Amino acid sequence: MKKSVEILGLPVISITEGRELGMSKTLLIDAKNGLVAAITIEDEDWYRGVKLIPYESVIAIGDDAVTVTNSENILKLDDAGDYETLLDENIRVIGTKAITKSGTIQGNITELFIGDDGKIEKCEITAPDGTSSEVTSDQISIFGKQVTVIDPNGEKKNEPVSAAPKAAAPAPAPAAAPKAEEAPKAEEKPAEAPKAEEPKAPTAPKAEPAPAVKEEPKKEAPKAEEPKTAPAKPAAPAPKKEAPKAAAPAADAAKQAAADKATEERHRRFLLGKKATRDIKMDNGIVIVQAGQDITEEVLQKAKLANKFIELSMNVR
Repeated sequence: MKKSVEILGLPVISITEGRELGMSKTLLIDAKNGLVAAITIEDEDWYRGVKLIPYESVIAIGDDAVTVTNSENILKLDDAGDYETLLDENIRVIGTKAITKSGTIQGNITELFIGDDGKIEKCEITAPDGTSSEVTSDQISIFGKQVTVIDPNGEKKNEPVSAAPKAAAPAPAPAAAPKAEEAPKAEEKPAEAPKAEEPKAPTAPKAEPAPAVKEEPKKEAPKAEEPKTAPAKPAAPAPKKEAPKAAAPAADAAKQAAADKATEERHRRFLLGKKATRDIKMDNGIVIVQAGQDITEEVLQKAKLANKFIELSMNVR
């Protein structure tokens, strides 16, 4: 098992290309299944959007680096559709309140212990008096955005299951099997198949109106005289070809604008809810957001208008 603190902040290394692809930034939690779905990374092109490594693509997490096969294991936000919902939920677990089903707050989750397959094996809880304790995944009912619900008796959930086989003793189910043997009656239906004698199709050849077609070529002869008056036709195709060419650049520009807008929207949603790590100010000294404050829609709008969006993106957690 690895603690989250032992994973984050490590360089991500491609073992086939021999180069560093970035630094592990955060853990993307699949709360429903109680596991780490991916690791987000930060590289020199961070301002172009979120990038992540599916946890299944990680070869190993060592003391000094996270290793992957090659740079193709890194997914950009546009290619990470399966993870977009998890990015929007942005459940971190660490920092949430640990509360029992009976409504007693145990403290805050301060650490995660992750297995080799990415499953969250246990969590560390720090009580208000500073003491620490651990709960296993069997004792955790829900990983929420603000609260982690704990069931101290969770380990006993597997015990009642052992009683289930006793209830399953009456196995007269096979008796129902003979009823299924009545199915052979369905074999009588194939006998009806011959009734669908479609060989009547041969009547099609009788309707051979081919001779009528032979008379049409005779009519085509006078049509051949039309080309004499067709000089005006060559001019018609020219404008038709020019129209689509003019429309093509406009369509490409529209697609690019839509793609840029979609990328900006994903980046905006990714930043919402995070906290600024330092003060971000306008050129005239007015503070857009202070260190430790949450990133809100208003903050994003101010940063965009003041051309401080990139600077803001570089200083969040």
